[in-house]
Amino acid sequence: MRHAGMSGLFTRMAALAVLLMVAVSSHAALGAEEAKPITYDDHVSAILKKNCLQCHGESKQEAGLNLASYASVVQGGSGGAVVVAGRSAASRMLAVISAEDPDERMPPDNDPLPADQIAMIKTWIDTGLRQNSGSKVAMAPKISFTPTGAAQAADGPAPVPEGLPEIKRTTTIRPFPVLALAASPRAPLLAVASYEAIDFINPSVEPAPGARIASLPFAEGEPNVLRFSRSGAVLLAAGGRPVQNGVAVLYDVKSGKRLGVIGDEPDAIIAADISADERNVAIGGSARKVKIFSTADGSLLHTLEKHTDWITAVAFSPDGKLLASGDRIGNVHLWEASSGGVVLPLSHHKASIRGLSWRSDSKLLASCGEDGAIVWWDVTTGFPVVTKENAHPPKRPAGSYGKIASGVLDVAFGPKGELATCGRDHMVRLWAEDGRELKSFSIDPPAKAGEAETPPRIRVVPTRVAISFDGTAVIAGDTAGQLHTWKTQ
Repeated sequence: MRHAGMSGLFTRMAALAVLLMVAVSSHAALGAEEAKPITYDDHVSAILKKNCLQCHGESKQEAGLNLASYASVVQGGSGGAVVVAGRSAASRMLAVISAEDPDERMPPDNDPLPADQIAMIKTWIDTGLRQNSGSKVAMAPKISFTPTGAAQAADGPAPVPEGLPEIKRTTTIRPFPVLALAASPRAPLLAVASYEAIDFINPSVEPAPGARIASLPFAEGEPNVLRFSRSGAVLLAAGGRPVQNGVAVLYDVKSGKRLGVIGDEPDAIIAADISADERNVAIGGSARKVKIFSTADGSLLHTLEKHTDWITAVAFSPDGKLLASGDRIGNVHLWEASSGGVVLPLSHHKASIRGLSWRSDSKLLASCGEDGAIVWWDVTTGFPVVTKENAHPPKRPAGSYGKIASGVLDVAFGPKGELATCGRDHMVRLWAEDGRELKSFSIDPPAKAGEAETPPRIRVVPTRVAISFDGTAVIAGDTAGQLHTWKTQ
């Protein structure tokens, strides 16, 4: 009986061992299956073939985009690349298939792609755009940028766009407001933010700026910030999509070529600037930190942590020594640009900082905010030189009560030390170095004879302001997507 019992025990143990081996083998096979990479041939191609080739196939390529082969997907369309290896947040394809607005979402006039298919495309992009299981991981594009520095700012002809191709533009339900505006320091050239695009405009024509010269795609979303480098050869565009992605992109002004993408933020960038020598880019946003990156390789150099609310403005001094930053509760701080060390707090504003601008000699910094104040700061002492407490006082509409918003929404120094501002009073103002108001301009068209103000006209608000490179014109953009220009003389 003992022998028979032992024999049965061994039999059961042998059977258990076989089951264990089968389980281990099955688990290993399952693990191997799970570890199989997401590839274009095995996973993504079928999704695109079923949903996209009617408009983006061999017989028809809307926006110049063909999604019928791996090579054509990676190549992109007339608006640039639609997938960026390792960066799904910067990939136009993922943005359009996951858009919440049906008018923006692809495929059009159809149900959104299932969540698991969107996740698969996202994983394919983030893991390197493999064509098949034997393919190598595609590398994210490197920064191909060599800083020219401010020393070359006066050398050679002023950089202007030449031969840039037409881009596919997204149609919006209503005019897109001018969220960002920049004037070249060397040429009669404006950069103006549009939805998923940046337009180059000649500002020298009255009563309105001239026609669009060229455009650049900004597939990452909304350009919240535009800055020309001191040489005028490079344009910095920063922004993204709220609570989705945030990047800063460097463009060659003349060719329109992307020189590199800096940062990979989980939220849209609100503030950004490029240093005078073009070696650093500073960004800020809802993370309450200012980050300084190298333009040579995209590496993070410094993280500045002193603000307690969203960063709304950053600006490098023209001499490259200082960096100013402002936040949503009115704090302004000065930092050493090279080390990130704290220099001075600039205390005056009681509400969100909307703009920062340096005078060309780097001795004065101008700030403006939602409290209605403009301050000219002596950066050596940290004290105001001039303060305008109610610089843009709005008129009270008939029948209205309570406090009227009097915020100053942007500020920009000109080449001769003059200062342009715009505010919620629907006005653009030009100030002398000592704070005297030189001129004022209204963005509202004059009322027609006999036009009734009841109900009141819908009035637009100027959002951004700039002064032309030669100081002869003031330019403003507004909430209706319009540009306005006036002569300063």
